[in-house]
Amino acid sequence: MTATDAKTRLNRLTARAMRVLALRDHSEAELRRKMALAAQRASSDAGQDAASGPSDEEIEQVIAWCYQHNFLDDGRFTERFIAGRSRKGYGPQRIRMELGQKGIDRQLIDAALADCGIDWTQRAADLAWRRFGQPLPQEWKEKAKVQRYLLTRGFFMEDVQGIFRNFDN
Repeated sequence: MTATDAKTRLNRLTARAMRVLALRDHSEAELRRKMALAAQRASSDAGQDAASGPSDEEIEQVIAWCYQHNFLDDGRFTERFIAGRSRKGYGPQRIRMELGQKGIDRQLIDAALADCGIDWTQRAADLAWRRFGQPLPQEWKEKAKVQRYLLTRGFFMEDVQGIFRNFDN
């Protein structure tokens, strides 16, 4: 492969990374996975072998370029992901699990969740009120239904119990 071909491949790979990052923030692991999958798809569509796809070194160069130009930032991705998922009604446990699946470091997740300033009990209460109405049910069977719903959304049991303790009418 000539130097011009290598530079063209690197430019195409960088352009692909920019298209992916233009849609939304991604973690580094997500971007790596998407670039590798797109390269595999392109080589299989063209009938070429997988060796003709980008090498790990080329992907590493593109990742470094994205970090250098601040297009890729796991910290920023984590903050935005937490804000977005919490607005959609998900609790800290669910968000922590999803961030782990996206390849974010556990220490970064813990720090971002601690710094986000979200009142999880209030978020759980708002979600429960929106779903079940106000006042919240006081009968055990209906209370258990609310608790199960909030637990499946990823809220801690302390936050769920806090709703009934702090917001009794």
